[in-house]
Amino acid sequence: MLTRKLSMQHPLHTLKKCKSIKQLFQVHAQSITRGFFYLHPSSSSSLLTSILHSFTSLPLSSSLHPTHLLHYVSTVFHLIANPSTFCYNHVIRSHTLLRFPLHGLHFYTQMRRSGLLPDFHTFPFVIKACAELRSIHFGPTLHCQCIRFGFLADVFVVNCLVNMYSAFGRVYDACQVFDGSLYRDVYGYNSLIDGFVKAGETKRARQLFDEMPQRDAVSWASLLAGYSHNSQLKEAIELFDLMFESKVCPDNVALVSVLSACGQLGMLEKGKTIHSYIEQNGIKIDTFLLTALVDLYSKCGCIETATNIFNANKEKNLFTWNAMLGGLAMNGYGHLLLNYFSRMMNNGVKPDGVTFLSLLVGCSHSGLLNEAKKLFEEMEIVYGVPKELKHYGSMADLFGRSGCIREAEEMIDGMPIDGDLFVWGSLLSGCRKHGIVDVAEKAAGRVMKIKPEDGGVYSIMADVYVNAERWDDLENVRRLRDVKRVKKIAGCSVIQLEDGTSYEFIAGDDMHPMKMEIYQALNGIAQHVDCPF
Repeated sequence: MLTRKLSMQHPLHTLKKCKSIKQLFQVHAQSITRGFFYLHPSSSSSLLTSILHSFTSLPLSSSLHPTHLLHYVSTVFHLIANPSTFCYNHVIRSHTLLRFPLHGLHFYTQMRRSGLLPDFHTFPFVIKACAELRSIHFGPTLHCQCIRFGFLADVFVVNCLVNMYSAFGRVYDACQVFDGSLYRDVYGYNSLIDGFVKAGETKRARQLFDEMPQRDAVSWASLLAGYSHNSQLKEAIELFDLMFESKVCPDNVALVSVLSACGQLGMLEKGKTIHSYIEQNGIKIDTFLLTALVDLYSKCGCIETATNIFNANKEKNLFTWNAMLGGLAMNGYGHLLLNYFSRMMNNGVKPDGVTFLSLLVGCSHSGLLNEAKKLFEEMEIVYGVPKELKHYGSMADLFGRSGCIREAEEMIDGMPIDGDLFVWGSLLSGCRKHGIVDVAEKAAGRVMKIKPEDGGVYSIMADVYVNAERWDDLENVRRLRDVKRVKKIAGCSVIQLEDGTSYEFIAGDDMHPMKMEIYQALNGIAQHVDCPF
């Protein structure tokens, strides 16, 4: 259809009707084959400029490789005699959009060397390219040029500078640019909130959020993600509730963040309510939302629900598989875990370190020693996944649970790197269980060296000496604990009732308002099981 119109109309008119890159290619090809560039040489640059403009205005084709598209746009650009700032803007924009920011900066440098002045369309994409490259030296130079050419009055330029400094981790420079601007919009606020969140300064992000004259879904989602990422889980859930009260529809980022918070706090009923909201509103479950739902139900012990959700959705990535494997591991489904890993391999998903950590932990909880040893040996050789301290720690834990203390000791001594707290702590726990005093003393010494303030190691060694009836050593370790004034970190548990109310209990805490009723219930249980508390 476009080909027929081209025979009757000037190509410039036909370009305006293009709706895809493919149609743009057709118009360009027909212009060449019909001799337009040869017959109308004076109009060639104008037509090429229009082609360049149309390229950046049309949706990019996913069927064409980015390098092929960039080769095309670069070729068109170089055919233009004396390209203007307008032409440079479009070629810079193309390279930035297609994730080739270094080439975009190259064209900007070429433009400045040719004597052309930038305009307010130039800087947003040049600054974005600089942010993607994390070019902390060239960024301030662009900032200076924005001041020099008077573009700090443009809200789009200011927003890009805020985003750039945030990407550099220089959030207070971003804040200075933002505070010095007379024109502020939601995008600028959101960029700065995101910068503070990524810097771990959620308190400052919340202050900025509360100051906003107007918020959108991204504003809420950015702060929610910050709370969730920085383990401020209660704050995340409270903010989500406030979001609902404000009648703001949460996007998938907000939903993923609050589901993650619910999973970590064990707030199953709250998570179910959010899941129902997703279903009732027909929200598409993408891989991120699927991963969050699987993670929620797994952490809350509802492994059957987690597997049903996982199996019902076809779109899964590595993170989704890892969430499912991790859920099976923590809930003790060792054999099913290995079955799902086989399915993962058959689906062509390449495992990573998190995958193998779940596998080793699951085997440890299920006592699958031989299967774990085989996986551990094949990690690097077969799957190309490097062994990390967390993998050695999981194997040390498995060896310790299985009574293979000497084998665990040999593995740790043969490690290419020094063991950490998890590695030596796992070995120490195994020694306590099986009464291997000499290895326990060796492991305890390493733990004390790594973390001197850890009071748990003294309690474990006290148990080891009591079981071995070494009373003098018991007295010595208790004296050492008192001299160093270390305290064991109290354990904590959370119980959620059917109405969704959660209660937190800390070992040794007698401040709970219903402590008498609780201890009465515990004493009743103790009488039935013949196990005093």
